Amino acid sequence: MPEPVDVARARRETPGCANVVHLNNAGAALPPAPVLDAVIDHLRLEARLGGYEAAAARAAEVDAVYESVARLIGCRPHEVAVVDSATRAWDMAFYAMRFRPGDRILTCRAEYASNVIAFLQVARRTGARVEVVDDDEHGQLSVADLRRRLDDDVKLVAVTHVPTQSGLVNPAAEIGRLTRAAGVPFLLDACQSVGQLPVDVREIGCDMLSATGRKFLRGPRGTGFLYVSERLVEKLEPPFLDLHAATWTGADTYEIRPDARRFETWETNYAAKIGLGVAVDYALGWGVEAIEERVTALAARLRHRLAQSPNVTVRDRGRRLCGIVTFTVDGVPAAEVRQHLTTAGVNTSVSAIASARYDLGARGLPAVVRASVHYYNTEDDIERLCLALDSLPPV
Repeated sequence: MPEPVDVARARRETPGCANVVHLNNAGAALPPAPVLDAVIDHLRLEARLGGYEAAAARAAEVDAVYESVARLIGCRPHEVAVVDSATRAWDMAFYAMRFRPGDRILTCRAEYASNVIAFLQVARRTGARVEVVDDDEHGQLSVADLRRRLDDDVKLVAVTHVPTQSGLVNPAAEIGRLTRAAGVPFLLDACQSVGQLPVDVREIGCDMLSATGRKFLRGPRGTGFLYVSERLVEKLEPPFLDLHAATWTGADTYEIRPDARRFETWETNYAAKIGLGVAVDYALGWGVEAIEERVTALAARLRHRLAQSPNVTVRDRGRRLCGIVTFTVDGVPAAEVRQHLTTAGVNTSVSAIASARYDLGARGLPAVVRASVHYYNTEDDIERLCLALDSLPPV
């Protein structure tokens, strides 16, 4: 069993805990002091030395970011690209794929809007088709239906690990076993899972994985990373290149670099990149297994407490649940519930149908309120949210 999280220490090292009950960690978590210090220190170094000179002085710290991410997700440093968001990471991988008329892209009902929009754009351009794999009786991707659909026309399986609008955890490792056996590339959007759950790309069997720094990793905004397996990387040409991703070798020739950094660009926010590395090391210091244990226990407590209210319906689905808790309040639009909670000093978010049309549309839900816990949250934070809900004006 992992050592339990020292919650008092975690809160001491999180300045924001003194100001607000933050239950919007699936949006952007409160950064710990070491991340804040690392970002500010590098900005100050740039102000003293100059931007290029500061980057050169901190070259070892920058290179260490790749080592840290590799330890976090179980890969090798040359399989990691550090970019400015999970969206950029996912797009760079997806748009590097080549599709033709009749090719099929398989995805899940829980898929995020940005990803689906990209599917539809590419399908319109190329004649490829997008198919949504059915849910099983638990509300997660049906492995049996995926197995049935896999054939030679399937060129990509792209799945969101943890969706924006629910606490479910899709069965990524079972998906990976099927795609490996079928020889089909597997792109996993781990934006909401990395940092709150153990994620090991070798165990999962995905070929590509995208993630962000700002959510459960507690890193700076404007950071993300992409994993591309060394088995696949040289088969993928990024949708655009620059002098970092490739070398101009002759008047009319160029050579793309052989590692995952072909998906990066030359310009980057070095302060944020260093901060991302510090955030990853900070999470590893706590232990991701210990983080998962704390987060899932808090979320289960919150679901139990919400279920005691006759006007609240918990909307999470899935055999395995994580730190995201979604719910609705009878007769009160989700946006009004969130605003009421904000006034009470409790940060939450709203997931609307436009972000998850395959899922929320099928369930007849225009929006849900999303409360997402982290290991620095407490039982008192949960009680604050529930008491605030109890004080909502009657319908």
